[in-house]
Amino acid sequence: MNNQLLVTKRNGEKEPLDLDKIHKVVTWAAKGLKNVSVSQVELKAHLQFYDDIKTAAIHETLIRAAADLISEDCPDYQYMAARLAIFHLRKKAYGQFEPPTLFDHVTNMVNKGKYDKHILEDYSKAELDELNKHIDHWRDMNFSYAAVKQLEGKYLVQNRVSGEVYESAQFLYMLVAACLFANYEKSVRLDYVKRFYDAASTFKVSLPTPIMSGVRTPTRQFSSCVLIETGDSLDSINATASAIVKYVSQRAGIGVNAGRIRALGSEIRGGEAFHTGCIPFYKYFQTAVKSCSQGGVRGGAATLFYPIWHLEVESLLVLKNNRGVEENRVRHLDYGVQFNKLMYQRLIKDEHITLFSPSDTPGLYDAFFADQDEFERLYVQYEQDPAIRKKQIKAMELFGLFMQERASTGRIYLQNVDHCNTHSPFDPKVAPVRQSNLCLEIALPTKPLRHVNDEEGEIALCTLSAFNLGEIKSLDDFEELADLTVRALDSLLDYQDYPVPAAYTATMGRRTLGVGVINFAYYLAKNGVKYSDGSANGLVHRTFEAMQYYLLKASNKLAIEKGACPKFNETTYSQGVLPIDSYKKDLDSVCNEPLRYDWEALRSDIVKHGLRNSTLSALMPSETSSQISNATNGIEPPRGHISVKASKDGVLKQVVPDYDTLKNAYELLWTIPSNDGYLQIVGIIQKFIDQTISANTNYDPARFEGGKVPMKQLLKDLLTAYKLGVKTLYYHNTRDGAADSLEEKAAADAKPEAATVDVVVEEDDGCAGGACKI
Repeated sequence: MNNQLLVTKRNGEKEPLDLDKIHKVVTWAAKGLKNVSVSQVELKAHLQFYDDIKTAAIHETLIRAAADLISEDCPDYQYMAARLAIFHLRKKAYGQFEPPTLFDHVTNMVNKGKYDKHILEDYSKAELDELNKHIDHWRDMNFSYAAVKQLEGKYLVQNRVSGEVYESAQFLYMLVAACLFANYEKSVRLDYVKRFYDAASTFKVSLPTPIMSGVRTPTRQFSSCVLIETGDSLDSINATASAIVKYVSQRAGIGVNAGRIRALGSEIRGGEAFHTGCIPFYKYFQTAVKSCSQGGVRGGAATLFYPIWHLEVESLLVLKNNRGVEENRVRHLDYGVQFNKLMYQRLIKDEHITLFSPSDTPGLYDAFFADQDEFERLYVQYEQDPAIRKKQIKAMELFGLFMQERASTGRIYLQNVDHCNTHSPFDPKVAPVRQSNLCLEIALPTKPLRHVNDEEGEIALCTLSAFNLGEIKSLDDFEELADLTVRALDSLLDYQDYPVPAAYTATMGRRTLGVGVINFAYYLAKNGVKYSDGSANGLVHRTFEAMQYYLLKASNKLAIEKGACPKFNETTYSQGVLPIDSYKKDLDSVCNEPLRYDWEALRSDIVKHGLRNSTLSALMPSETSSQISNATNGIEPPRGHISVKASKDGVLKQVVPDYDTLKNAYELLWTIPSNDGYLQIVGIIQKFIDQTISANTNYDPARFEGGKVPMKQLLKDLLTAYKLGVKTLYYHNTRDGAADSLEEKAAADAKPEAATVDVVVEEDDGCAGGACKI
């Protein structure tokens, strides 16, 4: 007995090594799972015990061993690893496997300063005890391993310096629900809390990172997306930088509209000074974005927007290019380039685009968003005015430069500003949409800040969530989920803090929400339809019609209870115009599915009672939050049946839902022959979505002659997207054949696969002479 090894427990006590205890834990984790082997996990762990080994180290090795065995042949190891990880996490949080009661847990966390004290002020012990009875901690066992690691890495309340974790997932879900419905009448609020908890904890509703990680803590800023527009003055530019810092530090992704900034060489103070142009100010914004991490949860990031006709555009398009020197590059921002119909017409007719400084062309920049006819009138007028500084460039050359940079970096995005305003919930004459955000799914009105405390400027915020299409059994399921989600997110607008006055002004006036979807690829596979061949088009139309209908119905019902948003009169909804009225009719050629809901009755109710929220839908990427639900992300096709994500914990493998039964039904990204079917689907979704969609374009060079993607293909897809009414395009992904194995893809999947793109520029793009109609 004297030679027996000792282990050090989590509380510091020592006891003899008990192999049987380890075996019992691994056996428990394997119970009910298919094709998993307890002995193989124990063998793979290669546990080399030594005196005073920590039990935590033993457990972590077992978790990694099970995670390493995740494969297409044995996908259930993702659940075995998850159970071991949950066991380990609860031991760290509570010192035991069984969680404490909700009341004891909240009291402890409030005393430690980790939870907001209002929870104990708003809820009695009796109410928390009732909610405790409703919590189902065994729902933790439905997480995949990737989900547990995401929870632990990003969402659970913890000390990010010491690594201490203070809670487990079911407390997270229940307390998010309790906080969001805290101000509801006591007679109904526990019912709403329970229902929302059930929807979130059974993965019917997916919550974004700021809500998951922040609601219940003393930090109260949960909007995922912040849109900030700068004017052309130093006061405005400084105010924009200040707002960026405040919001990046509070977990938000940023969109910066800098299109008003005058071009290099413009006059300042009547010619007293020579303007330094856009690039120094873009560098200033980049410094602001990178000055903070987002609450330690994710790094600061932003997309900056400017029009394709800006006088400096040739320099601005190459700001991410690896060639060049630091002085003429701003590589740590992403960029959104803005187009409209006139720009595409110049391309199709093989004409020139004229570049201007917005400061030299009164009214042109505002008309670019607010009035397309007026923009064209002014644009042609200024082209013909010899007194105005300008430069002409062939449209083909300028579009080619844009597409070259989009392809080579993967992260030069596109916004069709006319579609964002003509197919919009906002009246462009009074509330034009002039930008999107980091992920290209938000389209909201903004106004430049004149100074830091400007209450008349508008910083647009959007608060997000998503429906899990994999859990939709009937399209009418959207009714209950929409009601819960709209109520919860609308409550959050009043619950959170606003560090910048202009954000409070805009949010209280417009009350904008953005509900999207996850698990779209699984939804298609489950229904036996594909991205590529048009077979999904009818289903997609029916699904998103139902979703938007019930979201609008929920907001209309809430308006009856609490009042319409104060700026409802600035929406097209107030005029009786619905998304089904303003979509691009070219879409009917790819989908002639009839409408199935009573839109006329809803139209009447909206005109009569208004909407609580100016916007209700937006399709975000959901890259990390979808992993929590073990779902495919957003609307994208998976790259493989097992996706591999690089994280600070190493490689995380996630298997597509229902892999055993649906393996052959999934259409994987690089098996899809072209972007045509996908862009049709995006257009159909956009018919109903009132904001916009994170939509990617994807290219496999091996499909093209010489292994190079021809420019005419890139431009064809651009024109197809425009013709179908697509508002924005997000990543440009290019397949790198060297990164197809699971291990090699780990790093590549963490960013767009665009490092080795080779694009051929061809003069004859198939568009000249009006061959392409838009």
